[in-house]
Amino acid sequence: MSSTTPRFAALAGIAAAATAIGTAEVVAALTGPRSSPLVAVGGLVVDTAPEPVKRFGIEVFGTYDKIALLVGTALLLGGFAALIGMLAARRLTVGLAGIVVFGGIGAAAALTRAGADAADVLPSLLGAAVGGVALWAFVAGPLELDPWPWSPPTPAGSPSVPGSPPAAGGPSGPAGPGRGVDPDSRRRFLTGVGTVLGVAAVGGVAGRWLAGRQGVSAAREAITLPAPVSAAPPVPAGADLAQPGLASYVTSNRGFYRIDTALVVPQVDPATWQLRIHGRVRNPVTLSYADLLARPMVERYVTLACVSNEVGGDLIGNARWLGVPIRDLLDEVGPLDGADQVVGRSVDGWTCGTPTAALRDGRDALLAVGMNGEPLPVQHGFPVRMVVPGLYGYVSACKWITELELTSFADFDAYWVPRGWSAQGPIKTQSRIDTPRPRNRPAAGPVTVAGVAWAQHRGIDRVEVRVDEGPWQQAQLAPTVSVDTWVQWSWQWPATPGEHTLQVRATDSTGETQTAQRQDVAPDGATGWHSVTLTVT
Repeated sequence: MSSTTPRFAALAGIAAAATAIGTAEVVAALTGPRSSPLVAVGGLVVDTAPEPVKRFGIEVFGTYDKIALLVGTALLLGGFAALIGMLAARRLTVGLAGIVVFGGIGAAAALTRAGADAADVLPSLLGAAVGGVALWAFVAGPLELDPWPWSPPTPAGSPSVPGSPPAAGGPSGPAGPGRGVDPDSRRRFLTGVGTVLGVAAVGGVAGRWLAGRQGVSAAREAITLPAPVSAAPPVPAGADLAQPGLASYVTSNRGFYRIDTALVVPQVDPATWQLRIHGRVRNPVTLSYADLLARPMVERYVTLACVSNEVGGDLIGNARWLGVPIRDLLDEVGPLDGADQVVGRSVDGWTCGTPTAALRDGRDALLAVGMNGEPLPVQHGFPVRMVVPGLYGYVSACKWITELELTSFADFDAYWVPRGWSAQGPIKTQSRIDTPRPRNRPAAGPVTVAGVAWAQHRGIDRVEVRVDEGPWQQAQLAPTVSVDTWVQWSWQWPATPGEHTLQVRATDSTGETQTAQRQDVAPDGATGWHSVTLTVT
């Protein structure tokens, strides 16, 4: 075949890999979406990637980091598949060995996932088997990819050898690099690739659709949440300034940020869900979802923030949560001396370590079942998650929770601690300018500068703004529900033409003013003043 053969060989490898993935997705609809090789390998990457790489992903892609990872995994797989195809054109057994390696990696990755069993290897193994058949069809089967130029051409007059290129001047064209490809062979090959890619795409979509049909959306919609015995205080008039560009006081469920390690959202059936509270306790208990709903519920507005939130970032939101006070549950099980950490464990094996004292000091730490008046959205932890005011999510906000284990910080490091993050993560006092934004070009004259500030469980006492490093000017604070939520603020700026830099800082109720010193998000949250540079026309 001509010098385009390596491209055809690479295309054959990609088509074979697509067949393997499509088949695996269909099988994963039966064994569970987390057993899909793409998802399993992606999850393993999440768990083992160096911390700077993870932070880079969050900084660049934000809440789309998981999509970016899956796309990146698919691209790497495509490159590996192309290499397999080119190797197979030279020697089929080498290409098939590559397919075996591909399937083995997927199977091994699936077995590393929490709660995995032997059935979770089936998508990768069956997918690899079908992918191997597809590769054989392209290289040595009915489609028969010509191996030229991988082996030297046979000299004229030499006996024909199966699998070798045609002799010089033979039916495939004249001797030399210009040798062409039989049009029928090319057409048959491209038709086969197109058909295989189409079937693989249909299989992949069908597998995802079937997995979705097995989700828990219907079970969630059938739930009627109980009325709280202690309702959330009403949002005071004026708490939301309704300023264009300013984050609303209450964040919608759809707009609430999502940062976690789950590449596919766990589908947890509330009918079979259980919470086990055990470890260093006097009276371990196991609760069903019905048991939890039967307990007295409280409702509170609480602002949650991610430790990966950069200065001025938007990985923060405020919602109305309904749930059972964790303090009451801990009082019932009776923590033993030295049990200074409560480890929340998700169904996917993720863990967070929360100081026991923070769950018993009177703050509204909840096992939440509701968010903004409806059952928890599936992507935000349905059926049950933790909500703890004043702590970053990585040490407190366990979603899809299934265990609370009483232990100690000396005995156990939760998921993020061995990866370089602080064991305890109290939220730092922070503030943000939402409007005007850098891309805005306001006209000279009165300009409303507005934003949000937060210091959960301490509350904000004062917000100040300055222009071009001039004197600090005190902003006006909007009313707020409690110290556990953020607060909106505004300041009227007599703007003059030219380029200006605005800065903001906040002071919490303890009298501590946020520091100007810039610190990265690791190991326990970013610090520094948020600034916006803009041009006034």
